[in-house]
Amino acid sequence: MRSVWQGSIGFDDIGVPVRAYVAAGERRSGLVQVHTTDGGRVRYRRVCEADGAEVPRGEVGRGVLTGGGTSGEVAVLDDDDLAALDPPTARTMRIESFLRPADLDPVHVAGHYYLEPAPDDPGAVTPYVLLVEALRLAERVALVKVTMNRSERLGVLVPRDQLLVLRTLHWPAQVRTPDFPFLHDDVELRLSQVRAAATMIEELTGPYEPEAFSDDYAAALDRLVAAKVEGGDVLRPSAPAGDERVARLLRLLTEAAQSARRDVPAQRETEPEVAPARD
Repeated sequence: MRSVWQGSIGFDDIGVPVRAYVAAGERRSGLVQVHTTDGGRVRYRRVCEADGAEVPRGEVGRGVLTGGGTSGEVAVLDDDDLAALDPPTARTMRIESFLRPADLDPVHVAGHYYLEPAPDDPGAVTPYVLLVEALRLAERVALVKVTMNRSERLGVLVPRDQLLVLRTLHWPAQVRTPDFPFLHDDVELRLSQVRAAATMIEELTGPYEPEAFSDDYAAALDRLVAAKVEGGDVLRPSAPAGDERVARLLRLLTEAAQSARRDVPAQRETEPEVAPARD
């Protein structure tokens, strides 16, 4: 795994060097966007809306639309501008307080990261393990503030086996408030109904064993693609336009070189002989 953040967990004047790794990733289905008539891949390009030109990656920068996007002006920011903004939390995951796990609303959780004590610091392991065991014994999580991907956010450190897991959190303003019609209705339920449903749930409760389940959609997609391949129901798209231009240029250069080699002897035969100079 490749680390996505390096710094330290800070508590008072103590720092525990750590590295963060993405804990989970989306499994890709293999589906891509194609042109249905010939099977060619559909690509998206970086195009400047001001002049319509494709923008090379080296010319792509960052900016902010001023006036909420209504002024028509853009403040362009370079790497030095953004580097000057780095707060202390860009390098230190500062512990702000401790919480009971039940007090954390799951809707606020944005992502999960494994934290590893810095392998190049022999003194990082002991305080790291101490924090893991202390959180486990106290049945608490640590509320932290950290900057990742040029965005400062809250997070919680959660003990998991012998590891600390960072769960990043959305800011309250980022969490949408549900407003569905049924929430405003008075729904009548008998206590006996609720108790019967709760009893059934209790009887069906078991350990979480994700290995007992499979991705049926992915399996069905694999079978569908295999059937199309076996039946010859596939397209063979032509080479991308860029490749065609390269191939055409090479052909033209080759033809020009061959033509030049053929013309050389002819030119030599037609050149007049130069008489030797006389004294």
